[in-house]
Amino acid sequence: MHTASHIRIGVDLGGTKIEAVALARDGTIPFRQRVPTPPDPYENTVKAIAGLVKAAEQATGTSVAAGTASVGVGIPGTISPATGLIKNANSVRLIGHALDKDLAAAIGGPVRLGNDADCFALSEASDGAGAGMKSVWGIILGTGCGSGLVRDGKVIQGPNSIAGEWGHNSLPWPRDDERPGPKCYCGKFGCTEQFLSGPGLSADDGRGKSATDIAAAAKDGDGESVATMTRWLDRLARASATVINIFDPDVIVVGGGLSKIAQIYDELPKLWPLYVFSDTVVTKIVPPRHGDSSGVRGAAWMWP
Repeated sequence: MHTASHIRIGVDLGGTKIEAVALARDGTIPFRQRVPTPPDPYENTVKAIAGLVKAAEQATGTSVAAGTASVGVGIPGTISPATGLIKNANSVRLIGHALDKDLAAAIGGPVRLGNDADCFALSEASDGAGAGMKSVWGIILGTGCGSGLVRDGKVIQGPNSIAGEWGHNSLPWPRDDERPGPKCYCGKFGCTEQFLSGPGLSADDGRGKSATDIAAAAKDGDGESVATMTRWLDRLARASATVINIFDPDVIVVGGGLSKIAQIYDELPKLWPLYVFSDTVVTKIVPPRHGDSSGVRGAAWMWP
């Protein structure tokens, strides 16, 4: 058993998996565990997260109730400042629930919630691929399509708690065959998330292949996969160009399951000059230093 004076427990609630880590004061990670995200109802998710926290407490000899451990949870959504309930979650089972209070009751101590993309961006801006940069845009391309904005080491949240919600703007400069676009769970058609997420890429291909399989097949020269990836990369370039036009980040760090697609880093810098309102585009786009564990690390860092 690892014991420490204080442990930060971070939990990343994703569409397909839930990951938990314990961060010690010296930066080591004495505990890490992943479980599949359970199916409905909502209570199953609360139980799964509470179970991971209890396992982390046991492994580190700490206790949230006793104040020797803290818990931060990154979620695919945010707490509404108006109601205190979850809103804007692509895991729709969370919407309308007081997840922070329900988790606190299940765990026996306080829990801080943060948007998963904000957690990811904060982690990569702090000591990851965006370290030392003044402005960092962390985007997550996975089950959904979210992002976090960090300037001078602080997450920009805004009064509505929605800064960085680029997935729910319409796809910029849409072509005729992209209108009105697929229907989104938010009720609108043609949201960027429906084009750029893993399920969106797979649906656009239409052959039942996963997003990463399509990218791999494209690299091997499969004609249909090459066509799908060409469409997807152009859409990603258009959608990201609009944020570059507004936020003008020093670096873009890409997380989520699709961050492993190598074509992103090769092709986007070539496509941006078509769409960014500038004579030059020097913005860097890079994979995360901490891989797919960046979000869970950022969740742990929600407690100072």
